Amino acid sequence: MTNMGAETAEVGSHPSSVKELANEALTKVPERYVRPDIDPPILSDTHSLPQIPVIDLTKLLLKGPELDNLDLACKQWGFFQVINHGISMEVVEDVKRGAEELFNLSMEEKKKLWQKPGDMEGFGQIVEKPKDEASDWVDGFYILTLPSHSRNPHLFPNLPQPFRENLEVYCNEMRELAMKMYAVIGEALGIGPKEIQESLGEPGQAIKINYYPPCPQPESVLGLKPHTDASALTILLQGNEVEGLQVKKDGTWVPVQPLPNAFMVFLGDVLEVVTNAIYRSIEHRAVVNSWKERFTIATFSGPEWNGNIGPAPSLVTPQTPPLFKTIDVVDFYQGYLSPQHRGKSFINNVLRIHHHNLKG
Repeated sequence: MTNMGAETAEVGSHPSSVKELANEALTKVPERYVRPDIDPPILSDTHSLPQIPVIDLTKLLLKGPELDNLDLACKQWGFFQVINHGISMEVVEDVKRGAEELFNLSMEEKKKLWQKPGDMEGFGQIVEKPKDEASDWVDGFYILTLPSHSRNPHLFPNLPQPFRENLEVYCNEMRELAMKMYAVIGEALGIGPKEIQESLGEPGQAIKINYYPPCPQPESVLGLKPHTDASALTILLQGNEVEGLQVKKDGTWVPVQPLPNAFMVFLGDVLEVVTNAIYRSIEHRAVVNSWKERFTIATFSGPEWNGNIGPAPSLVTPQTPPLFKTIDVVDFYQGYLSPQHRGKSFINNVLRIHHHNLKG
């Protein structure tokens, strides 16, 4: 399983850390982070703020009206918060504490877990970006977690305890939650609980921890630039009570207020392909502030590494022909990560099939 949530800045074998930079009591942001053209969000104090969907997993499993709510959330947003998800708060608190401790390690300790040249795992930035593009105001740590044979033998076993054990428990819980979500999304689509997972195969999983230090000029930078995820599903855990996530709805950036004890769920590009564009991946970004760090733990659930990606068979009919080509997973991620296809442009420009005289 390769990088399902690729969305960060420059690759480099030398450690560069925004956290270290922020510790220098800057009054001004270095030029390489400055973005002159940030779209403003809707202000939170306006009454017209769209209501971000909240899905109750307990109610979903009863297959009542909550399935319609899920269907609408996936069609209209590609994003929702899930409550009553059944994951114990102890598991969640343990992994949050471990993630925070990981970013508080000394640079000397962090260097042992730093990316090696040509590798995306460890501390550092994942994706090479064009030279003229501003860097994101974030430090990242990326790791392949499941299936366990896909793990980097030099990284997972060297994580500090108890974080390593807690991460093991957490990634298995996230796998179970993703499986439940695939089943209920299939039910909402009317194709039954098994087909989405069958289309994905034995899902791969990766985890990315993003750490956003306070910034002296928060209005001039982005924590993460706008992107869609290349996963099937991304399950995001907010590490502390600091807002920063914004999602794009009908062309406008909407700030997300995280609910306590909830997970945020994003539909990724893979799921847009598998659902034949009935459900869409959502563009999102992170903003930062000048007073407190924020951190998040994103779990990317994606297709089997040696499988392929295409529309689910039941969703392709003479009336609804395939809107995307079927492609090897490896080729999908190489395309997604290639510099000429940033974010969603790969599925829109390369995979999309244009049918004449048909809508879509």
